[in-house]
Amino acid sequence: MPPPSVPARAPGIWDVIVVGAGPAGATAARVAAEKGCETLLLERAAIPRYKTCGGGLIGASLAALPPGLPLNIYDTARQLTFSLNGRKERTLDCSSPTIAMVYRSELDAALTEAAAAAGAQVRDSTMLTTLEQEGATVAVKTNRGETFRARAVVGADGSASRVSRYVGVQCAQVDLALEVEVPVDERTADHWRGRALMEWGPLPGSFGWVFPKGDVCTAGVVAARGNPAALRAYKEDFLKRQGLLGPRPLHDTGHLTRCRRPASPLARGRVLVAGDAAALVDHWSREGISYALRSGDLAGHAAARIVTAAEEGTSAVADHYGRQIDGILGIEMRASNSLMNIFARNPGLAHTALTRLPPAWRHLDTYLAGHTSVAGIMSTPFGRAAAALATRLPLRPAKPLQ
Repeated sequence: MPPPSVPARAPGIWDVIVVGAGPAGATAARVAAEKGCETLLLERAAIPRYKTCGGGLIGASLAALPPGLPLNIYDTARQLTFSLNGRKERTLDCSSPTIAMVYRSELDAALTEAAAAAGAQVRDSTMLTTLEQEGATVAVKTNRGETFRARAVVGADGSASRVSRYVGVQCAQVDLALEVEVPVDERTADHWRGRALMEWGPLPGSFGWVFPKGDVCTAGVVAARGNPAALRAYKEDFLKRQGLLGPRPLHDTGHLTRCRRPASPLARGRVLVAGDAAALVDHWSREGISYALRSGDLAGHAAARIVTAAEEGTSAVADHYGRQIDGILGIEMRASNSLMNIFARNPGLAHTALTRLPPAWRHLDTYLAGHTSVAGIMSTPFGRAAAALATRLPLRPAKPLQ
């Protein structure tokens, strides 16, 4: 029986339907189920499924995972190597092990299992096709010809989200990421073990990364959408220089990352969005897992409140959810946008500061370990001075590929 705070579910009507079983959706479903809601979690692919993602969990992500979540960590960075388009390479020691390397297929499956253990029902290989609000419920139609109804819906169906389009999410920044997962021999694995690489690339705001995972390395590049040929050329050059171009990749994929425009809607009636569907991604690093976990938690609580609210109170719950996102993650995104502006205007200067000025590395190291936030960094005297300097800098992207 549901707790007294949750009205009994009418036949054929769910309390909460969550669309998408990534970190945001699985978290929202678990939280809603823990609050006593009859919850249905829909995932378009068969679980476990591959997801294009570096799979590096920073401190904020680790802190947002449910306690005791069983998860394989294949490596943890104790060092970070930085370079400027293959030049001026320098390796720095982390003050504590940071960036836990995982596979998204395993992370998402573990989070989905946690949602199921909390009482959510999971339906994979089931894709949302349309949704429509009908009075006090939302009708969700699927590719299987089924129609489900719920008092609240959370859209967490990724950067190509149908729910996002329904809500009207607007983006300030859209990037294209290209990624491979490459099997490596023992010598190469030893070379990367305990060390991640970040390289500032030749395209404005671009970078490449290598995340080690034992006998596999995840590597990729990202830049603003609009010049895929140049990005592919950078990817080939980057992989060649890192010794990762030869092996046949296990996966070779791409996907879009989207950063929300301030004041973009996060809800429409009884429908909320979270994670990539809400375009909650760090402007600079394009890190999205910590945003997904935290927004999924907030969305799960908000959906549960919509279930118990009177019809006239649902908009107040949705508004409160938007204020929570803006007050926590929105602040982070505005700060990361400022950091992105510094980096994009003069990556060479940003690289020199990060690798040669101890305060700059100390701030980033502390952020990766989860002891501060980007907003916290940008509010320090060092961060404010850097932001002020960026407004006076000429635009100097990294040197193009030869």
